[in-house]
Amino acid sequence: MIETRLYNAAMPAITVRPCPDDARDALEQAGLPPAWARLYAARGITRADEIAHRLPGLLPPTGLLHAERAATLLADAIAAGKKMLIVADYDADGATACAVGVRGLRLLGAQVDFLVPNRIEHGYGLSPAIVELAAARAPDLLITVDNGIAAVEGVAAANARSLPVLVTDHHLPGDRLPDAACIVNPNQPGCGFASKHLAGVGVMFYVLLALRAELRRRGAYANRPEPDLRTLLDLVALGTVADVVKLDANNRTFVAQGLARMRTGQAAPGIQALFRVAGRDPARATVFDLGFMLGPRLNAAGRIDDMALGIECLLADEPAAAQALARRLDELNRQRRDVETDMLDEALALLADFDPADRVSLVAYRPDWHAGVIGILASRLKDKFHRPAIVFACADSGELKGSGRSIAGLHLRDALDLVDRRHPGLIRKFGGHAMAAGLTLAPEGHAEFAAAFETVVRQQVDAACLEGTIETDGELADAEHSYLLACALDEAVWGQGFPAPLFTGEFAVAQQRVVGEKHLKLQLARGGQVYEAMRFFHADPLPGRIRAVYGLMPNEFNGQQSLQLKLHHWEAI
Repeated sequence: MIETRLYNAAMPAITVRPCPDDARDALEQAGLPPAWARLYAARGITRADEIAHRLPGLLPPTGLLHAERAATLLADAIAAGKKMLIVADYDADGATACAVGVRGLRLLGAQVDFLVPNRIEHGYGLSPAIVELAAARAPDLLITVDNGIAAVEGVAAANARSLPVLVTDHHLPGDRLPDAACIVNPNQPGCGFASKHLAGVGVMFYVLLALRAELRRRGAYANRPEPDLRTLLDLVALGTVADVVKLDANNRTFVAQGLARMRTGQAAPGIQALFRVAGRDPARATVFDLGFMLGPRLNAAGRIDDMALGIECLLADEPAAAQALARRLDELNRQRRDVETDMLDEALALLADFDPADRVSLVAYRPDWHAGVIGILASRLKDKFHRPAIVFACADSGELKGSGRSIAGLHLRDALDLVDRRHPGLIRKFGGHAMAAGLTLAPEGHAEFAAAFETVVRQQVDAACLEGTIETDGELADAEHSYLLACALDEAVWGQGFPAPLFTGEFAVAQQRVVGEKHLKLQLARGGQVYEAMRFFHADPLPGRIRAVYGLMPNEFNGQQSLQLKLHHWEAI
């Protein structure tokens, strides 16, 4: 493997997250321990009920534009015995949204099946080609999950076949909306829904809530119990975390409730099977498990093979069937990691002369790169060089398919929109979010795009964004370092927009040795105390004294429980 190259970019500055005194004091008065009051106040929490994560605190579906119209459309279809077909996306959000849609609609009495495009063969979303495949299944209604807001041509193709489309999506819309029978998307014009950060799976769950309310209004449950949609919250939690959407209060409630179901043995067989193949215990499920253990295994199906495998795993009712599918997903994830490693080595070789001091963006391309893994590679390069990164591969159509990841301070989709306006026809198709986006170019468009993107990024970001910062929660008193606090932090809901706590402090490096060939095992001393610590995936030796940025990590080994510090960053002192 190519060694990590040193470059002359500025080291990230270590900062302390501001903590409003009035919010911290209010949380302490409400009964939170000082350490927790400080952490939550620094993340914008002002009242204890904001971290209660109770289901009655969810925003009502009535605030989501067209959710009630979607409910009427679906209720009418159920009453008429019509066949529905869900068209999913091929990532973890799309897979969980599809599983929530299939399971939920069946609970509510619908006839429903699913179709998911193959990333390599079909590309993203409800295209005219996918409509043709869908029409062969003779559905009466198409439902998109985690896609559709940009499917102007696809919806037109469906309309030409007199096949109505219900779009459920969360991606940002373009200049023109598709002419669908109904669109439910918190980010569409005119929608005042307070949580703009729902994942695709969250949008589908809200549609089901609205549908159940409409069926209740029609008297469907006058003589029988209502279906319990809480049974879907494990899937909602997994998709929400895996899609790295902002964990606002609404999304944190979804995640907390889904984790609670996993920890009490109420997860779907497929999710339990994914925990087993990942070597994790669902009784101790954490956000880390969802984002870094289950999510990648589910995503591997869409990247390397066919996301239908992942969806079938999530839909499996028999544990044995779920386990067999989970094992296959685990195998695909191992293949994905191998491909990713090779591509990263090749990318670093291509970028041997890249200096972040001279460039504000990074564009890399090799025609033989696996199109299903370019998003992960873009993320790795973004993290390494702290520059917005877009990676291209050659699609079967001959076009260049790109996937990008951004840094704080650059809205990636808006940057692509600006490139598109300045260079009409250069980008054939694009879409996405602030931090991630996808696009296609003509085969010869790579160099022109790289230059245009560099110009736009240079105009959009300032020097502070390019230098980067590591935001911490400041010093943690020695008395607050405990195994119990580490466990509690591990079990809490952290993620995008609500980051897990990191602390900073000065330590003497008492001992250090390499373990597993690529990790550094440490003993860090301070104030008469010695802390066990780990620096994962970094084996270079540390100097005698450091300023460390670290998190608390519960450690269990041979039945012994102890606190361990997880070292994220260090500076010599």
